[in-house]
Order: sequence, then structure tokens, then C-alpha cells
Amino acid sequence: MSRKTNPPLQLQGRGTARRAVEGLLRGLKRPLHQPAAGPPPRASSGRKDSGFTLVELLVVLFIIGLLATIVIINVMPAADRAAVTKARADIATLEQGLQMYRLDNLRYPTTDEGLQALVSGRYIPRLPNDPWNRPYDYAAPGPDGRPFRVATLGADGREGGTEENADISN
Repeated sequence: MSRKTNPPLQLQGRGTARRAVEGLLRGLKRPLHQPAAGPPPRASSGRKDSGFTLVELLVVLFIIGLLATIVIINVMPAADRAAVTKARADIATLEQGLQMYRLDNLRYPTTDEGLQALVSGRYIPRLPNDPWNRPYDYAAPGPDGRPFRVATLGADGREGGTEENADISN
């Protein structure tokens, strides 16, 4: 009886199984991948070409310094504006507390009682400091016929001034 041998298995466009195994064995002596099209790798001349030159590093440091300067110039005024906005919001809150105090007591706190009367009467939970960490100034009666004045002297802590140093009051 003669045995019929089956033809070799075809591996979907990759050749026979035997050729695939032979290719693997031969491939141990060659790289596992073929480089992409492009220039062949350079032969080493004994000098390391990796790394950056001093000029390249200085250019990068200069660019980073320039960007940091631009960011700081734009961010610093925003902090000043935020402090002024916080002071105005605090003064508005204190004014509301003073109005509630007046509704309950039929008068505003005296200058001697000060804003602390709002905390002891539970009209505000705590007495805030201004954004420059100084207490708000309270006077009753206030100037120009007003019943009271709540104010902060600005960033410099002195009367008068401009921009962030300007006095802020109700």
C-alpha cells in the first residue's frame, strides 16, 4: 500500500509551514525587522553624537525665561484685581450684617462696639480681615451724613492712593 502524502499546508499567502519554520531558523542570524525606507544607519566614528550642544541648551533656556516673564507680567495684576474684588465683596457682606443689626436693634453699632457686634449678634459667622490682612475700619456715623462707614486703606495701609493702594469703602 502506498501512502499518499498530503501537499504542504498553505498559510494564507505566507508559504508553507516548512518554509515558515526554516525562515525562523534563518532569521536568528538576521535582524527581526527590516528598517523602514530611508538612509542606512551611520557608522560610528568613535564620537558620541547623542545629547544637545551648549548653544541649543542656552536657546531653550532663553525661550523658557521669556515665556515665564510674559506669564508673570500677565498674572501679577490679576492678583491685585482679585484683592480689590475680595475687599469690595467683604464690605458688601459687612453692610448686609449692619443692616440686619439695625433691623433687630433699631440702631447701628457704635464706633466703640465696632464690627465685632455683628459676630457676637450672629449676623455674620466671623469677622474677616481685608485682603492685606488688616481689620476693616468701621465708623458710625459715617462721612457725608451716612449712617456708617466700612473701609479698608488698600494695599499700602495709608489713606489715599491709587490702583491697589486706593482706599475702598461703602
